[in-house]
Amino acid sequence: MTGSVPGGSGSVPPVLRPEPVVVVGMDAAGRPLPPSAVAALAGARLVVGAARHLAAVPVPSGVDTVVLGALAPALDRLAAAHAAGQPAVVLASGDPGFFGVVRRLRAAGLPVRVLPAVSSVAAAFAHAGLDWDGAVVVTAHGRELGPALNACRALPAVAVLTAPGAGAAEIGAGLTGWARRLVVAEHLGTPAERVTWTTPEQAVTRAWADPHVLLSLAAPAGAADGDLVVRTGAADRDGVVGPGDAGRSGDAGLAGDGAPAGDGGPAGVGPVRADNQPAAAPVGGWALPESAYRHRDSMITKAEVRALAVARLRPRLGRLVWDVGAGSGSVGIECALLGAAVIAVERDPAASIAENAARHGVAVRVVTGDAPAVLGGLPDPDAVFVGGGGTDVLTAVADRRPARVVVALAALDRVAPAVHLLRAAGYAVTGSQLTAARLADLPGGSIRLAATNPVVVLTGERP
Repeated sequence: MTGSVPGGSGSVPPVLRPEPVVVVGMDAAGRPLPPSAVAALAGARLVVGAARHLAAVPVPSGVDTVVLGALAPALDRLAAAHAAGQPAVVLASGDPGFFGVVRRLRAAGLPVRVLPAVSSVAAAFAHAGLDWDGAVVVTAHGRELGPALNACRALPAVAVLTAPGAGAAEIGAGLTGWARRLVVAEHLGTPAERVTWTTPEQAVTRAWADPHVLLSLAAPAGAADGDLVVRTGAADRDGVVGPGDAGRSGDAGLAGDGAPAGDGGPAGVGPVRADNQPAAAPVGGWALPESAYRHRDSMITKAEVRALAVARLRPRLGRLVWDVGAGSGSVGIECALLGAAVIAVERDPAASIAENAARHGVAVRVVTGDAPAVLGGLPDPDAVFVGGGGTDVLTAVADRRPARVVVALAALDRVAPAVHLLRAAGYAVTGSQLTAARLADLPGGSIRLAATNPVVVLTGERP
C-alpha cells in the first residue's frame, strides 16, 4: 500500500507505527473476556500479568509471558517488544486506568489501548448491594496507610484498595472510636470470592486474603456492634451473590444471616454527589458567622480568627486534625468541611460539638475529658488547633510532633511562653495579632464599628 505526498509527483510507502500495548482488564465480577480481548491475546507475541491472571486466560502456546512482580523488568520487556513491532498484551485487574497500570505504562512512553472491565471497587459495592455515587475511592497500595485511613475517618463512604500490611485489619485498628461498618471483598471474580460485613473491632482479629477491597461506611444509628454477615461463593449471572450463598465460609461462630445491605447493613453510603465534589471546598464556604453554630456565652472562635486558623491548619482529605479545647467545635467542623478527619477534644460534656457537626453534615469524633490526660490514647495528628488549656496542653501536643500547631491566645502574658515552648520543640513559629471591627447599626440609620477582642494566632511549623 502506498500513499501520495501532497504536492509531489510520486508516492512513498506510509510510515508504519507499532501497535499500542493492549491492556486487558480482568473482570472483578467474574464475567468472561470480551471478544476484543480474546482476539488481542490470540495475536500477541508477549503477555504480561500476575500469575493468577495468566492462569485464567487463553494464552497461545509459544507466546512469551512475564509474571508480574517488580514492574521495572516487565516495562523493559514491553518496551523492547513494542520497538520490535511485536504485539503485546498486559493483563490487569478491573479497570486498568483506575489506580492501575495504565499510568505507569504511559509514563514509560508506551502507547496503550485499554479494554476495561468491571473494577474491583464497583464489584465490591455491587456485591454489597449498595449505591456508591456518594463514595470516595483511595488507595493504600504502595503508599502510606495514613491518608487512606484518615479518609475513612472523615467521610461516610470510602473504598480502599489495600495492600499487604495496609488492609482491613490495620484499617480496622485505626478506626477504633469511629462509628463505622466495614465490607471486605476478597478474591473478587473467582470461585473463592467472599464478601464480609464486619466491624472495625472484628476486622482486627481476622486474617484477610490479599488483595482485597475494603469499604468503610458510616454505621447507622443504633447498629449492634456484633453484627457480621459473610457472603461466599461464585457470583450469579448478575454478579451478585444471593442470600442463599451466605454462611458457607467455614468461619465457625460468625453471626449473620446473609441478609442484604438493607437488612442489617447501612441503608446507604452518604449524600449523593450533587456537585461531583465529595471532598472539595464546601458550597457554603468556611469562616462562617458565629450564628452558624450553637455556642454558650459567645465561647466560640470568631470568624476572623477561624479563617486564619483554618488556613494555617491546611486541612484536606487524608489528614487528621485535633481541635483541642473545641468549645462549639467550629474550627474542627470547618476542617471537616474541607475533607480532614477531625477529633474534637472538650472537657464540657454539654458542649454542642456533635449537634453543630450534624447541622453542617460532617462527622467529627468528640472526645470528652481534660487535656492533656485524654490526648494520650488518640491517633497521631497531622495538625492541631489549641484553643484552650495551658502550657501543659501545648507541651503534650508538641510531644506528638504534628507537622503544624496553631494556637489562639487572648491573654498576652501567654504568648511568649507558648512561642518559646514551640521553638524548643523544634517548630518555626510565626504569629499575628488579629483585631477586627465589625459593622453595627446605630439609631437613625447610622453605622458604627464595634471592636472585637484582639487575639494572637501562633503557627508552629515543623521544618
